[in-house]
Amino acid sequence: MSNSPSDYTPRPMSSRTTYALGAVALVLILLIVFFAYRWGSDNAEVRNDGYGSVRNPAVTTAVQSDGGVRLGLPDAPKTLEIYEDPMCPGCGNLEHLYGQELAQKVDEGKLAIRYRFVNFLDPKSTDGAYSTRATAALQCVAETGSGITYSKFHDTLFTTRQPEEGSGLSDDELATMATDAGAPQSAHDCIATGARIEEARTQASAAVEDLKAALEGDAATPSVFDVATKIDLEQHDWVQQVAP
Repeated sequence: MSNSPSDYTPRPMSSRTTYALGAVALVLILLIVFFAYRWGSDNAEVRNDGYGSVRNPAVTTAVQSDGGVRLGLPDAPKTLEIYEDPMCPGCGNLEHLYGQELAQKVDEGKLAIRYRFVNFLDPKSTDGAYSTRATAALQCVAETGSGITYSKFHDTLFTTRQPEEGSGLSDDELATMATDAGAPQSAHDCIATGARIEEARTQASAAVEDLKAALEGDAATPSVFDVATKIDLEQHDWVQQVAP
């Protein structure tokens, strides 16, 4: 059998095909940029800008048996379930864009929020445990029962002080943030000593499995549920829709 090279010379791609492929690639790039901008841009609309975090002293917090944190008035007629990872940039954007609107709805008694914290971004932090430690810190503050304090701490943790992937905050820094939010010494000590970390690790891992089940295998944050219905966060008036 001859091993000589073939005399076949492939025909060059036509200009029309080249332009078509280029156009498709350009459209895909523009779509990616558009959705990244829509979700992550600082120019996106901040709902109820200026309201701030929860301010109603009757709003309480409680750490539930599965590690979830409930924020709201005791008789709130509706409870949203929000899955977040403390290091998740999309979760930070969610709180930046909608946190103040949610806070007002909670103050008005129109809804309560049950936060479920997950920790699959632990490996993205400096010490490999930031999401777990931040979850423990949130639970320490929630144990105090103050909705105002918890809301302020949660807001700070996810917006102005949220660390970038590859970094993190120490327990001492988290404890100081809690104190600045109005938490008592007991919460400060709970965070600084890591009292809830191991329990929070187990609960956050279980929350990941619950989220996978709710999303049929894809654990993505942020995810918001009204009972079993996943809310479309691309609808910028979704808070108003669930709690008019």
